[in-house]
Amino acid sequence: MKTLGILVGGGPAPGINGVIAAAAIEARNRGVRVLGFYDGFKWLAQGDMSHVMEIEIDEVSRIHFEGGSILRTSRENPAKSPDTLRHVVETLDKLEVSYLLTIGGDDTAFAACRLSEVMKDRIAIAHVPKTIDNDLPLPQEVATFGFTTACNLGKDIVQNLMEDAVTTNRWFFVTVMGRRAGHLALGIGGAAGATLTVIGEEFPEPRISLQTLVDILEGAMIKRRASGKGHGVVILSEGLADKLDPTDFGSVERDSYGNLRLSELVLGRVLKERVAESLRARGIDVTIVAKDLGYELRCAPPGALDIQYCRSLGYWATRFLLDGQTEAMVTIQGGKMVPIPFREMLDHRTGKIRVRYVDIKSESYQTLRAYMIRLEPQDFEMPGQIEALAQSGKLDRTEFVKRFSYLGD
Repeated sequence: MKTLGILVGGGPAPGINGVIAAAAIEARNRGVRVLGFYDGFKWLAQGDMSHVMEIEIDEVSRIHFEGGSILRTSRENPAKSPDTLRHVVETLDKLEVSYLLTIGGDDTAFAACRLSEVMKDRIAIAHVPKTIDNDLPLPQEVATFGFTTACNLGKDIVQNLMEDAVTTNRWFFVTVMGRRAGHLALGIGGAAGATLTVIGEEFPEPRISLQTLVDILEGAMIKRRASGKGHGVVILSEGLADKLDPTDFGSVERDSYGNLRLSELVLGRVLKERVAESLRARGIDVTIVAKDLGYELRCAPPGALDIQYCRSLGYWATRFLLDGQTEAMVTIQGGKMVPIPFREMLDHRTGKIRVRYVDIKSESYQTLRAYMIRLEPQDFEMPGQIEALAQSGKLDRTEFVKRFSYLGD
């Protein structure tokens, strides 16, 4: 009897259990044994064969409704050293695994790619794209699973914060997960109609100053005040911190893949303090609350769309492997299974998986941008508008233009 191994890497996302269930059911229906590896590559990388469960249909037939992962997950990088990679290879051989299905984001996809290079012709490997960041290299219209559910739940949370902002006449700075790309922040901010959403893709340069972000936020608050409103909700993509100088935040840890742990950079809190200090120095009293949003979304029960999507992904990923194919990320595009070979996913400049960024030239982004409150070029083209904004910010006209006009370039 051949054996299918399943593991989950990276952060949780709504729908993981649906993929596991569909993959296991299809494999068992075709006479294949199914093993689930706990905690991603963590134990395999240590040569540990004890953290494994055999999966039968009855155990997973209803788990597609559940959030989280019955196999748990971790960010263990099996390719961090020759020894850890060798341990994975040896352990999979001892367990007589014929097929391996990895579920995860860019780091797990990279690990699957590296593993496929050393286990070529010995084991078939496929990857299922999972991340609420929505940043894997897929066509723009194809979401990674979990993204839709996370956006919907995030929208509800931000809607509540918007009501709180109106009721208490305060601002919220909400930092939303997304290590490199701003899809989740933009999706939540756009769906909720937040006052302003700022994402890293707006800045093509590799580094931006913290003061630039302060000016964008303060400028938006001044424009809001000019319309008679002293409240709002700003959505900040976590990936903005990756464009700042990390020394602005002190010592920050990295994970096993070398990524900064951006959640530790307290971006919202730093911006809150800088913006509030600047406004209060000019006699503008403002209350700003910093909040991080992301962990609340990752283990939510999947919505109907993600349940159906994940069932297709798990089923067709298993069919892909059992039909003799390997070394690809399995996707569903236009209702059809489309495998993307690992080699096509790599950025040959970095050697890592390519990142799908938000296309800020797209009509969808321009639509969301049009509904934001922020300083735009036209604000500096009308003398009357400049005077109103300067008065709102308790600056004279010259000071206002000198401080903020570059935002309209």
